[in-house]
Amino acid sequence: MMLRAVIRRAGGSSASSSGLGKWLQSSRVASSSAQSFHSLSATQTLVPCTGNHARSFHHRSCPGCSECSRTVFSSFQATTKQRWVRPYSSDTGDVVEAVVPHMGESITDGTLATFLKKPGDRVEADEAIAQIETDKVTIDIASPATGVIQEFLVKEGDTVEPGNKVAIISTSADAVSHVAPSEKVAEKPAAKPSPPAEAPKVAEKPKAPSTPPPTKQSAKEPQLPPKDRERRVPMTRLRKRVATRLKDSQNTFALLTTFNEVDMTNLMKLRSQYKDAFFEKHGVKLGLMSGFIKAAVSALQHQPVVNAVIDGDDIIYRDYVDISIAVGTSKGLVVPVIRGADQMNFADIEKTINSLAKKANEGTISIDEMAGGSFTVSNGGVYGSLISTPIINPPQSAILGMHSIVQRPMVVGGSVVPRPMMYVALTYDHRLIDGREAVYFLRRIKDVVEDPQRLLLDI
Repeated sequence: MMLRAVIRRAGGSSASSSGLGKWLQSSRVASSSAQSFHSLSATQTLVPCTGNHARSFHHRSCPGCSECSRTVFSSFQATTKQRWVRPYSSDTGDVVEAVVPHMGESITDGTLATFLKKPGDRVEADEAIAQIETDKVTIDIASPATGVIQEFLVKEGDTVEPGNKVAIISTSADAVSHVAPSEKVAEKPAAKPSPPAEAPKVAEKPKAPSTPPPTKQSAKEPQLPPKDRERRVPMTRLRKRVATRLKDSQNTFALLTTFNEVDMTNLMKLRSQYKDAFFEKHGVKLGLMSGFIKAAVSALQHQPVVNAVIDGDDIIYRDYVDISIAVGTSKGLVVPVIRGADQMNFADIEKTINSLAKKANEGTISIDEMAGGSFTVSNGGVYGSLISTPIINPPQSAILGMHSIVQRPMVVGGSVVPRPMMYVALTYDHRLIDGREAVYFLRRIKDVVEDPQRLLLDI
């Protein structure tokens, strides 16, 4: 209504008025025409015509002809169409990006180890599409929405940080499904020229006999194996981290190891006698590891300095017992933590060990489950190790090494009898722990394992 009033005041020609009426009827914008006109006036800079049609309005750049009002409203119509269509156009509305998630407070970057999907594959929301390997754990990159992977923005082996874009996922499956096959077809012709490229390599082989003469002349030089029989593989992030921590341990601590041997007869008898009832009640098997964890808790309570750590010029004594257990996986060594081990019974310890070991082998263990720990137990006996000197897991001060059980002749009551024996080793930081405390610690381990009833009587 305001637009018609403006035209009446401008004294537009009847032709222009009728043209305007037709345009208003076709565009059906009677309710919003005033607002659109004012918007057009702001963007197109409409001014009064200075020509013969002084009461009409036209664009500032218009020369002022008799068609000025028609030009104005045709431009206005085009602008109106553009304003109505744009909200429904979706240039990026059907595309989402998968980014690297937060990997923990102490982890700033990682290596993109492998892609679990390929371009053109359909993925569901929260489905893992790639894995990032850090110096502690392996982290999955999940799809933010259901759709089809359009392309990957990084390559395997690249270093990525939290927030980096990894993949573009189209939520319109139809749009991407036609693109992915064309990419696969384009790869096949690229693979065909490869056989001609291999032909020169075959032609170079006859030149090999020309190399032996120089080797004969330098007979004194060591004969090294050919390079084609060697393989160079980059170290994984986890392996780099393990190597760094172990070397730091040797460079920082005054490492010393003391040994003892344990008669496993009574602990093995206890397990054999109650394993069925234990499994029926608790749903887990009764192993030897829980017995050593309970023995380690008792020894740490009797020798608190083994559970302590040096911090600058101070010694921090811990009034809790969080025991780390070393678990060897296909990707490397991880050390999950049994928190509050001093408050657990045999069943709680066995359940926690089974859960952590399963997560470690599946690669789903979290950083929080490996953080901390005041003492470590490493069971090399599961691999057949007879004796070893374990290395401290920083920033702890000691580590207990368990080994394989071997039947050995032992003197018992004046007679030589076969006994299932195990060597145990304690590596400790000699800056903090003296030999006496280390020996007393192993003696307590030996006493509790050889006579588990001590745990019940607390003696």
